[in-house]
Amino acid sequence: MNLDELRTPALILDRARLDRNLAAMSARMRARGVDLRPHLKTAKSIDVARRATAGHSGAITVSTLNEAAYFARAGFTDIVYAVGIAPGKLADVAAIQAFGARLAVVTDSVEVARAIAAHPAGATIPFRVLIEIDSGAGRAGLAPDDPALTEIARVLGDAPGAELRGVLTHAGQSYGCRDIAAIEAVAEDERRAAVDAASRLRAAGHACPVVSVGSTPTAVFARDLEGVTEARPGVYMFFDLYQVGLGCCAPDDVALTVLASVIGHRRAGGRVGGRLLIDAGALALSQDRSTAAQDEDQGYGRLFDARGARDLGGLRVVSVSQEHGIVAPGMHGGALGGAAPFDDLPVGARVRVMPNHACMTAAAHDRYHVVEGGEAVVAVWPRTNGW
Repeated sequence: MNLDELRTPALILDRARLDRNLAAMSARMRARGVDLRPHLKTAKSIDVARRATAGHSGAITVSTLNEAAYFARAGFTDIVYAVGIAPGKLADVAAIQAFGARLAVVTDSVEVARAIAAHPAGATIPFRVLIEIDSGAGRAGLAPDDPALTEIARVLGDAPGAELRGVLTHAGQSYGCRDIAAIEAVAEDERRAAVDAASRLRAAGHACPVVSVGSTPTAVFARDLEGVTEARPGVYMFFDLYQVGLGCCAPDDVALTVLASVIGHRRAGGRVGGRLLIDAGALALSQDRSTAAQDEDQGYGRLFDARGARDLGGLRVVSVSQEHGIVAPGMHGGALGGAAPFDDLPVGARVRVMPNHACMTAAAHDRYHVVEGGEAVVAVWPRTNGW
């Protein structure tokens, strides 16, 4: 199958770019003596997971129990579910562990730790637990010096059906940085918070074999990972326009795009005058506008030719409805400019849209159409969705 045979919109994955991104991160972590536990919330694909874990322990990170079950069924046995566990989901965790996976859960709550300790399923296969640490993102987790840290460890340590594995943090604030020096500083904050929390646990007599950090920007720019045992970046596999804006990659590193068709021209008049219409809207691209806070506003995505090789003169998807995308030139300072290239992109022409946020865009699709340096689709890789 060739690209021109695909029904649009279609999710396209450039295998050569993917493999290059995977190799670079793998080498970076090996050079720092840290195991790579890739976060698969972006890819949600067994085929991608096998490539991402090659040369490492095979450990992975997920964001939903659906993903955990999907990867466990495919033979991945060392999994971290990196979202705070709700007590009502512990039976699901036990069911996944029952068919061979070691599924670690995360909490920052003494009350949840007590629920884990009391759950009857732990008598069969103990629940493995990581304590979440807040390293500056402010979303979830405990400060490294919070008294609840050692109280959670005590509750778990007293329970035969639970096992404290260590600490985990995510420097989500790295996504708000405006330069590399700021990301480097956040990476050190992330490392220090996790290492300090682990030291407090050990000083209190608790084993803490796992010291886990994560985020693509900090994984790319961390200068020092001393004391860290594993890293959990995720979007580095595909990258996206937001990561380009952060300086983590170049546009040529972005492996994920959406193939779309031009379905209309609006040459003059009205609020969409001088615009192109494509068949990729909010449900194909997402409504993510994260790059609006960066130096270059990429709208809802940036247009390339059908092969994904040539930037189409600064064209951006400037507005979306459910199934429609409106395309116009430029978005510098929030202002549109220039004329839409109607003659170059007649109705029926195909384009590739590079997304703002690969995780959100990929979530709208159930498969990757894999290409490698041309127009031929060399593979179709399914992905899982849902919770």
